[in-house]
Amino acid sequence: KIMVEEKRKRENDTPTTTMEPENQKKKLNDDEQQRFMDEDFVILLNEQDDIVGKASKRFSHKMENIKAGKALHRAFSVFIINKEGKLLLQKRADSKITFPAMWTNTCCSHPLHNYENERDGAKGIFNAGQRKLEHELGIPVKQIDVNNFHFMTRILYQAPANDEWGEHELDYCVIYPLHDKVPELDLNNLNLDEVSAVQWVSQEELKKQMEDPKLVFTPWFKHIVKAFFYKWWTALNEKGVEGLKEHYDHETVH
Repeated sequence: KIMVEEKRKRENDTPTTTMEPENQKKKLNDDEQQRFMDEDFVILLNEQDDIVGKASKRFSHKMENIKAGKALHRAFSVFIINKEGKLLLQKRADSKITFPAMWTNTCCSHPLHNYENERDGAKGIFNAGQRKLEHELGIPVKQIDVNNFHFMTRILYQAPANDEWGEHELDYCVIYPLHDKVPELDLNNLNLDEVSAVQWVSQEELKKQMEDPKLVFTPWFKHIVKAFFYKWWTALNEKGVEGLKEHYDHETVH
């Protein structure tokens, strides 16, 4: 195994199970991140979510292009919730070019213009989600059923990571609930160039962590959690998938 469970104990906090790589000396591959910046092409949009072109990840994440209004692109945020009602978080690798070493939702990425099956709205998002869950968390594609993704709504946000890099995304918020018909996930093969740790948290644990000044969370995750996520999470835990469907909002870009 490349991960080991350990208890993270903080004063006046509930211990949370965190899985971190055993081999802390593994060199993160910065060249891999640079290659993706040039070879992966995101889907450029207008604010109504209409496709207007494509651009490299490098171009679309440069603050100069974001400020010029040339870099809005489609993205997604996947939230996996298990049968115990806990959310799977990931910590972004130190080698990530934007928002490194921050905690965030299960998987955050982009559908790519490179792949025809990722260009079609929510269906494209589900295909991209399946691809990226394998790439980042090592979850085999066969374990991820694209029909089990639940598209909740879309948000539009802009956030600088530093003076050079940032995000300007139209982000599809997607929940993937684990239930009796969905297999348990294999989390023993994290891609350390993408993810440095993962943990399952309850609602109360997440609230405490987000109040902890020692922990840093990505801006899109904080926005989604504050605006929408707790009500979706509660609906799923109380009513199952039917509870999620009551909160679908596919028409609005928030």
